Amino acid sequence: MGSRSFERGVVLITGCSTGFGLHTAVALRCHGWRVIATMRDLGKRGALDAASAGIGLDVLQLDVCDQASIDRAVAQILALTGRIDAVIHNAGVAHAGFFEDIPDEKVRQVMETNFFGVLALTRAVLPAMRAQRHGRIVVMSSTSAFVPEPAFSSYAASKFAVEGWTQSVGIEVAPFGIDMVLIEPGTYKTEIWSNASVAKPEGSAYRAFVEAMEPRVRANVDRNGGDPAEVAALIVKVLGAKRPSLRHPIGPNSRVMWAMSRLVPYSVRRRILAHETGLAAVAKRT
Repeated sequence: MGSRSFERGVVLITGCSTGFGLHTAVALRCHGWRVIATMRDLGKRGALDAASAGIGLDVLQLDVCDQASIDRAVAQILALTGRIDAVIHNAGVAHAGFFEDIPDEKVRQVMETNFFGVLALTRAVLPAMRAQRHGRIVVMSSTSAFVPEPAFSSYAASKFAVEGWTQSVGIEVAPFGIDMVLIEPGTYKTEIWSNASVAKPEGSAYRAFVEAMEPRVRANVDRNGGDPAEVAALIVKVLGAKRPSLRHPIGPNSRVMWAMSRLVPYSVRRRILAHETGLAAVAKRT
């Protein structure tokens, strides 16, 4: 069970308007997959259409926070192709800011998209995969799942949650030939952070910390962020593997952060991150 290669199968990908999703859709189509590229707003498909011109993608509307949208998209895919061999859970959002300053609705939006959206879509495709006796479910996680940074608590929480869920469900579905895989990117140049709101209200006890941290974070992404095509190439490899491993950290800092999470005490990591983000310097002035 779970040892079959799925090359040239049918793959459903969420969040394909930009970033990892767009690159992955194009890369998998170029490797012979039938790609069902989905996004919440089809009005934002311009970049995908340009990148995939001439290679024949299927594009559907799918909002992972809307059960009716999920059910409709899965039904359309099964009617069109008769099967779903793999799912790439790529859709995601982020909101930055210190915990006390982030409105509850922003935290819930992150959890609804990054965690509950993954659960809802997986529940919708599992019956078809069980009937096929094979499938592969790839979940886009993050290095934030094992080395969370200040100002990204809700995002880190969503990735912690999805990692625990993936490992547990992976045991449940293995007898049906279904594999669960985690992709754990480090710093990459995608739109998730440029589109993220940053909470720093006037009068906040944390405003000075956020103002010190924000330019450093953005500069780090610009200077050190990897090419999203690297992640797409990894996903192509993972989907073609006969026996994929659970975890796939990738990026210039991912393996270092993975090792740090296991070898470096939290108190030391806290000091390192405070220094790197500029928080330590602000703390000395307050």
